[in-house]
Amino acid sequence: MTLKSHVLRIEDYFRGKTRAHGLVEDRFGRVRRRFVADISGYPSGDDFVLEETFAFTDGEVSKRIWRVRSTDVAGYEGTAADVIGVARGRADGDSLKWAYDLRLSIGGRKIVVGFDDRMYLGDDGVMINIARMHKWGLTIGRITIAFTRCASSGEPSSASRV
Repeated sequence: MTLKSHVLRIEDYFRGKTRAHGLVEDRFGRVRRRFVADISGYPSGDDFVLEETFAFTDGEVSKRIWRVRSTDVAGYEGTAADVIGVARGRADGDSLKWAYDLRLSIGGRKIVVGFDDRMYLGDDGVMINIARMHKWGLTIGRITIAFTRCASSGEPSSASRV
């Protein structure tokens, strides 16, 4: 098997509909939650908008709207209502590093958690995101997500089914 080189551009990969399957692990590696997310991406002026809807297996549904802007050939900045300040990212070939602080509701409390995302685009069009969550410099959990592009029907295309 030969690995091909792809260039990951957020505005290309997420244009249209994308489906994601993910899990949230605690700091000990125990799976605490699972989710499915539907994502719609489209240009809006100088920004690229990502509308995300997460459905967790425990019944919770949450939404986030990202406004992402290209800062140069490989750089990105993004904002969302629950992101503190500005998320910053940098693409390098088929991968993207993305860092930001997010306000989360945990146990009825709002806390700010740092995220370091690493996204990797595979030959089959599936993208894997591994996000380290940290607080006070300590890793408190990890989120792993597999993204698949959807056909026009909104279902994952046969070429990118997991």
